[in-house]
Amino acid sequence: LLCCRPTPCFLSVLQKDPSEALVIAVTTRAIFNLEKEHKLYLEKGKEEYTRHQQTNQDKPLPPGTAFAFIQAAQYVNKMILESNPAEKDLFDILVLSNNSPESGVRIINSTKHYGLEISKFCFVSDEDSTQYLKSHGVKLFLSADRIDVCNALRRGVSAALVFQQQVQAPSTPLRVVFDGDAVLFSDETDQVFQEQGLEGAVQYERAVEAVPMGEGPLKAFAMHLGKMRKKFSQEKSPIRTYLVTARSGRDMGIRAIKTLREWGLAIDEAFFMDGAPKGPILAQIQPHIFFDDGLHNIHGAQDMGVPSAWVP
Repeated sequence: LLCCRPTPCFLSVLQKDPSEALVIAVTTRAIFNLEKEHKLYLEKGKEEYTRHQQTNQDKPLPPGTAFAFIQAAQYVNKMILESNPAEKDLFDILVLSNNSPESGVRIINSTKHYGLEISKFCFVSDEDSTQYLKSHGVKLFLSADRIDVCNALRRGVSAALVFQQQVQAPSTPLRVVFDGDAVLFSDETDQVFQEQGLEGAVQYERAVEAVPMGEGPLKAFAMHLGKMRKKFSQEKSPIRTYLVTARSGRDMGIRAIKTLREWGLAIDEAFFMDGAPKGPILAQIQPHIFFDDGLHNIHGAQDMGVPSAWVP
């Protein structure tokens, strides 16, 4: 493992305490659009890919799907520090790459070009770079590689698969949308639905309405985000969070709301869609990132130009 030290251009980047910060690891293909380079890697091999990156090391890479999310996180840090310069509960971004350090110069130069406050870069010559996530205190991992995401989830790290797409950079504040079952919450009701159908799932929810749902794979990330949000009044918060779920509000919404209340997780807006497409409401919200476990919902969001991440 080789972690690049901050260069002189990064001396102004505030160093974060990973024990207190909300550490987010993003792969290079999540934060930048590297599809052309990735195709070259698959077709011509690692040496040709490295040569291409070295030749173009001073040419900034175009933004990828997670780029606007990282920019918005940077804005949140700015607002928090303006409120309290001693605050340590900040976003800390780590760029993780399976590529060699030789090809990493272009990645570092690209972050400088866009003014991203990132000083931690890990170039790992190992097929499973997720083994280093917990040692960095990572709370959320975003990758364009499904195997990486599955490995991270097995290691107990909140993770999602980013689909490369052209997106419009939304304005601030940071807006994050979560699906409910199998994302914020456990998939217990989904399993009942698969076995007994909708009526069985509704009856199950009514029977256990007073029992909070189990934790989903992104609960820890959502809780830390909620803690940061509480530093501000609702009107002045640089963070807005949303629940957009296929659940029916009439039959299955109460348990979801009670679970959030039990967790102490405040959500700014909640939409119980009763199975209706999520794309139109997501287009209205214009989130910086949308997390869902259903690929049909991800594709619907992509059709609306919404940055999306799948939780497998």
